[in-house]
Amino acid sequence: MKYSAGVLLFRRAAEAEVLLGHMGGPLWARKDLGAWSIPKGEYDPGSERPEAAARREFHEELGLAVPDGHWIPLGEVRYGSGSRAKELTVWAVEADLDPALVVPGTFEMQWPPRSGRMQRFPEIDRAEWFDPDTARDKLGAGQRPYLDRLADHLSAG
Repeated sequence: MKYSAGVLLFRRAAEAEVLLGHMGGPLWARKDLGAWSIPKGEYDPGSERPEAAARREFHEELGLAVPDGHWIPLGEVRYGSGSRAKELTVWAVEADLDPALVVPGTFEMQWPPRSGRMQRFPEIDRAEWFDPDTARDKLGAGQRPYLDRLADHLSAG
C-alpha cells in the first residue's frame, strides 16, 4: 500500500469553493473530468508524519506554502487495489490563494514512450477554484469523499 497526504484549501464566497490542481504531463493534457486533484503526494509513514507530508507536497506541487489557517482533519480514504492501493489522508484549510501565483514543481518521465528521451513536466499545469458540484466532476472518484466530509464539517459548524 502507498500512503499519500494532502491539503484541500477552501474559501467561502456565495458558497464554499475548493482549490484543485490539474495533473500535469502529456497523459493528462487533453483530459478534464477526473484529471484534477487535491494537492497531495506520497510519503513513507515510517519516516514522516502525514501532516508534514501534506505540507511538503502542497509546496512541491504549487510552489507555495500552505496558507495560515486551522487544519481540519478530513480523515483517510483507501482506493485502488493490489499494488496500486493507496491510503490518502487530507486536511482542509480555509484560506484564499490566487491561482496565478502557483509555480508548480516538476517531474521527469520518458516522453514519448519508448523514445529514451527524458522530459520535465509540471506536477500540475494549473490550479483553479471550483464549487463542490463542479469539483466532484473534476476529481477522480477516490478523492470525492473529501468534498462530502468538508460539506458535513461546514454544515455542522
